[in-house]
Amino acid sequence: MTDDALFTRVDQLLTTQLQGVLATQQHSHPYTSLMAFAHTPDLRYLVIATLRETQKHANLMRNAEVSFLVDNRTNAQIDYEQAVAISVIGHARAIPEADLGQFLAIYANKHPKLEDFINAPACSLLRIEVSSYRVISKFQAVEVLERWARRPVPRHRR
Repeated sequence: MTDDALFTRVDQLLTTQLQGVLATQQHSHPYTSLMAFAHTPDLRYLVIATLRETQKHANLMRNAEVSFLVDNRTNAQIDYEQAVAISVIGHARAIPEADLGQFLAIYANKHPKLEDFINAPACSLLRIEVSSYRVISKFQAVEVLERWARRPVPRHRR
C-alpha cells in the first residue's frame, strides 16, 4: 500500500473511533488506560485529556514515551479477517499555551460531551507527537507509516 493510501486508512480509523488504549510505564511495568482521543488532520498529533492527579498523568510526566492502540474490532470471529488495529508510537507532552486553543477545539469537536471535563482546572490536555503508526490487519499483516519519524541529521566530513 502506498504511503498516501495508508495515511487515508489511518485517518479513517482514527476518525471513526472515539477511544483507544494508552500505554505508559509505571516504574518498569506497563500501565494501560482507556482514553478518549482526537487527532490532527495531518496525523502528526493525537490529543488526550486526563486529570493531573492520576497515575497515568504521573507516568507521563516521568516518561513521555507512549504507545496508543486504536482498533475497530467487534468481538466477533470475523475480526480475524476484517478488524484493523493501529499502534501509535510517540511522545506525550504538554501543549504550548500558544497552541492550546487549536488542540482544545480539535478535541471538543470530536467529544462535545467532554467539554466540561477538558475545561476543568484539574484537567490536563496533552498531545502525543507521533513518530509512527503501525497498522495491523488480517490478524497479522503489518504496515508502518513513519512520516514523522525522527531521523538523525547526517554529519558531513570536512
